[in-house]
Amino acid sequence: MAQISSVFGLWNTSPTRHSAVEDLQGIFTGSLIAALGLYFLASAGLLTGSTAGVAFLLHYAFGINFGLAFFLLNLPFFYLSLKRLGPAFTVKTFIAIGVTSFLTDIQSRLFQIGTIQPAWAALLGGLLLGYGLLALYRHRASLGGVGILGIYLQERFGIRAGLVQLAIDMVVLVFAFGVTSPTVVAWSVLGAVVLNLFVAINHRADRYIAL
Repeated sequence: MAQISSVFGLWNTSPTRHSAVEDLQGIFTGSLIAALGLYFLASAGLLTGSTAGVAFLLHYAFGINFGLAFFLLNLPFFYLSLKRLGPAFTVKTFIAIGVTSFLTDIQSRLFQIGTIQPAWAALLGGLLLGYGLLALYRHRASLGGVGILGIYLQERFGIRAGLVQLAIDMVVLVFAFGVTSPTVVAWSVLGAVVLNLFVAINHRADRYIAL
């Protein structure tokens, strides 16, 4: 019984390796929290960076389904993930993206936000996305796109993943001026800064080494 509990993560005695069940719960809860953060941003008409930001741009500009756009935009990054970060990371990231895309699409059917002040939505959305990404990173997964690139650069060159994401997110948000107002972009920038500073401060490979 003890062996079964150890294998499935109910009683994992290894301080440096996650069990399958621990990975599954980390990926699901990280994806759930990230999807909730995206819903807060969307409820205020805000955007974020990375592939999620591009998916928001496509959604606002052309009415393309956000979940579908988010999933498809991440597909090219799987080659980098597979070649540089390994099949386990790639599979877990694929699952995380699929779960997040699905949950983001069904959020409005489960509950609805009547009104929310944009600054509050930016703060909550950014923090929730940060918590979600942190959970995924600690289980060797990500939400694809820039997250994959950030993890690779951090592990290869020691550049903080959060800072890599922040730089690219700012570029994505510049393009937001073409589909929304400067005020919305400003609040979106706040959300992106909150998200990426949270990840940069809390995610360091030398502090968390579990696989």
